[in-house]
Amino acid sequence: MLRSRAARMLASCMLGLAGVGLAGALLESDAADVYLEATRPDFQKIPIGVLGFQDGTVPAHPGQDAAAVLAADLRRSQVFAVAETGRLGVGLPATGEPDKSKLTQAVGAGIKVLVWGVIGVREPDYLLDRFVYDDGSEEIGAAKRYVGSRPLLRQMTHRLADELVARYTGEPGIAQTRIVYVSEHKGAKELFVMEYDGHGARQLTADGFLNITPQWSPDRKYLVFTSYQSRTRQTIEMLDLATGKRSSLVSLAGLNITPALSPDGTKLAFATSQDGNSELYTMDMQSKALTRLTVHSAGDLSPAWAPTGQELAFTSDRGGRPQIYLMSADGSNVRRLTFDGDYNAAPAWSPRGNWIAYVCRNEQRQYKICLISPDGQKRQQLTSGAGVDDSPSWSPDGRHLVFSSTGGGKTHLYMINSDGKEQEQLTSASGRDSMPAWSPVEIARVGPAAEKR
Repeated sequence: MLRSRAARMLASCMLGLAGVGLAGALLESDAADVYLEATRPDFQKIPIGVLGFQDGTVPAHPGQDAAAVLAADLRRSQVFAVAETGRLGVGLPATGEPDKSKLTQAVGAGIKVLVWGVIGVREPDYLLDRFVYDDGSEEIGAAKRYVGSRPLLRQMTHRLADELVARYTGEPGIAQTRIVYVSEHKGAKELFVMEYDGHGARQLTADGFLNITPQWSPDRKYLVFTSYQSRTRQTIEMLDLATGKRSSLVSLAGLNITPALSPDGTKLAFATSQDGNSELYTMDMQSKALTRLTVHSAGDLSPAWAPTGQELAFTSDRGGRPQIYLMSADGSNVRRLTFDGDYNAAPAWSPRGNWIAYVCRNEQRQYKICLISPDGQKRQQLTSGAGVDDSPSWSPDGRHLVFSSTGGGKTHLYMINSDGKEQEQLTSASGRDSMPAWSPVEIARVGPAAEKR
């Protein structure tokens, strides 16, 4: 009977909004001081002007598109306020440096930083040279060159944006991060990955059935996810992103679902029904040894690690309805976190550890994204409007979240600032897109190279 209950509970994760199986991502639908400054409510964004890219020697003239990408990256960073330079008469000539007197004039008008570039060709690659003028030095900064194949020009521009963020804050930018997600076409759910701004979607699996709840490894080298072998049996698998090789991590009796890797990548937390009802376990990624964390007649699902690796948030119906609970990483010190409302699920811990995002059902019976502090003292509803909002995942800088929503009539992915402002739709293809997971920043750079000139 317990096994039957667990099957129904977990199966409901794929069917809609009913029961505790709605937990988590399963619904359909080193500059600490600088970081604190950049996230304070009174933080003043740095006014920056993007003059554009000279591209006179390059076929197809990609400079205009690159300038638009750079401006969007800088705006999304929440570090910069992108200024309109045209109204000040500051432009970029077809060749050579801009008029320095015009740059000084722009700085006098309040623009603190001006950036521009030159795109060239060194067969078979593109070259992108970056120049910076700021009011601190009043000198044109030495060029930095990015080199990459022509299809990588967009990634080169993302890298430029990230390095501007690092230059002025001391922390990495997020323009080179990626988002993995589930897209449904013709009844199958497959994994896709895209750039953080929704471009360049690429399919990762092609099973023709169900692959769901993907999560990144801390080094971005592989994904863990749940793969359905049948309607009643799921395994947790690992996908090597460099080789495409898949391997099984958890194949216990019953259902195995909602995997989450610890911040150091040494442990995998997950839910399994091998004990009859859904319980939480961890697996040592090296020895494969299992440790049971929860022992309860209720269903426990959707573990989410604190950034310290010392605690887990999870969803449980042990109080009668789905709510968020916390416990130590060894399963001790279990306590309930959410009390407002009769449905709270899908916890996602922020990178700084100061917030937990989750799916809440508000007084209007709408499923929205909410935030709560780990001590339970602060709580706020982040999203609003029509539709079901689900599966929140944090950007690695903690300033944004990605989530799925049916607000546009079909399930797609959206980005929103952590203060609830500037919501932006990321996907719009014909399939239903859900269960996003935002990657960490890249530790070892690959792709377009950068070199000092």
